Amino acid sequence: MPDAAVELMTVVTKSERETLEFARKTARSFKGREVVFLVGELGAGKTVFAKGIAAGLGMKDTRRVCSPTFTIMNIYRARFPIFHFDLYRLERSSDILDLGWEDYLEKGVVLVEWAERIDFDYPAIRVAIKKGRGDVRRITVARPRGRARA
Repeated sequence: MPDAAVELMTVVTKSERETLEFARKTARSFKGREVVFLVGELGAGKTVFAKGIAAGLGMKDTRRVCSPTFTIMNIYRARFPIFHFDLYRLERSSDILDLGWEDYLEKGVVLVEWAERIDFDYPAIRVAIKKGRGDVRRITVARPRGRARA
C-alpha cells in the first residue's frame, strides 16, 4: 500500500523528447528549494530528465546540461540555481557524505543522479525511470505530500 504522505504519478514516454517535455512540465511548479532524486539504470534517461527540469526552470541553453560523472557536480543558472550531482563513480556512503551535497539543500534546486546510493532520509521528489523497448520509458514520480504537482 502506498505511503499516504506520498503522491505517485506514472507516465510512459515514447521518445527522448517526450521525457524531456514531461520533466519540463514537472519543473514549472518548482519554488526553488526542491530536491529531485533520479534513479534508473545506465542509459535510462536520468540526464534527459535533468535537462527537462533545467528547461522548465528557464535555463536558456540546456545543451550545457550533462551528467557530471567525473566532476561530481555541475551548477547551472536558471530562474533558481540548479545543483546537479552524479553519484555513479562513488562507491561508499562515506564518499557521498564527504561531498557535502546536503550543504546545497534550500539554496536552489538539487538534482541527484544515482540517488539510490544515498543513505539519507530526505523528503525529495523521487523519479524512477525504467527502460522499455527502444525509446519507451516508464517514469514514476513520488512526491512528498504538499509539493506542487506537475
